[in-house]
Amino acid sequence: MLDYLIQLLVFVFIYSMLAQSLNLSAGFVGLISLTHAGFFGIGAYTTAILSERINSPFWINLLIAMLISGTVALLVSLIILRTVEDYFVIATLGIQIILFSLLNNWTSITHGPIGISGIPGVSVLGFEIRNKFWFLIFTAVFGVTTYGLLRNITSSGFGKTLRAISEDEILVQSFGKDVYKCKVISFTLASIFASIPGVIYAHYISFIDPSSFTVSESIFILSIVILGGLGNLKGSFFAALFFVFLPELLRLLGMPNNLAANMRQIIYGLLLIMITMRSGKSAMVSPS
Repeated sequence: MLDYLIQLLVFVFIYSMLAQSLNLSAGFVGLISLTHAGFFGIGAYTTAILSERINSPFWINLLIAMLISGTVALLVSLIILRTVEDYFVIATLGIQIILFSLLNNWTSITHGPIGISGIPGVSVLGFEIRNKFWFLIFTAVFGVTTYGLLRNITSSGFGKTLRAISEDEILVQSFGKDVYKCKVISFTLASIFASIPGVIYAHYISFIDPSSFTVSESIFILSIVILGGLGNLKGSFFAALFFVFLPELLRLLGMPNNLAANMRQIIYGLLLIMITMRSGKSAMVSPS
């Protein structure tokens, strides 16, 4: 029971890192993206492939995963950020489908639907982390560090510019700020941070396949961001805590596993509708 609780907490930190990184672009700039699971997958597959083929250490894998994720995000953002609003969302959906297709069909590299197994654990200064409790501590350290870095970014002058862009893009341009460049940087940074929990996830699970990096996963991450509050990094953590533990709470009520999974989808769908309606109502009564 204790091991299972620890595992749930590990996933809370993984999903909170994903949601907080997406918040950098979606919450602070308004770039609602459906491609975050793809960059999560890039991190996971990079470390899995490197560990399998050349047995490279965790820290090297992490740096390479961040580099690849950042490069892909930069190239993608230069194109899709030419679009706006709904067209941007559709463009990110297309990128997510492309990334999933690469993971699923590039069998010579990713092993396709079979996935990659036998991913080794994490080694820190010669100490291999195999105990679940110590892996929780390890993941929590990354979670706190990620939060601290994102907090510093969003509290900086650059972060204030991002907030201003989400409020009034034309006004920000009138002050001489390069809005397009700021959007590219925020999208790229968000994707780089998304690869970090991907690396941790792969080493923790020791097996990955493309089913963990689908469009549905991107929607789930976005749901955490929305429930926790756009532009609210702490809220992303508590929303991740709620979504990870929700199925377990339903099971405690005696609900069958298959029904609990469906109820989870229904509950967070209803929550999203309520939040959207409340936000729309607030926008109507707020002074212009």
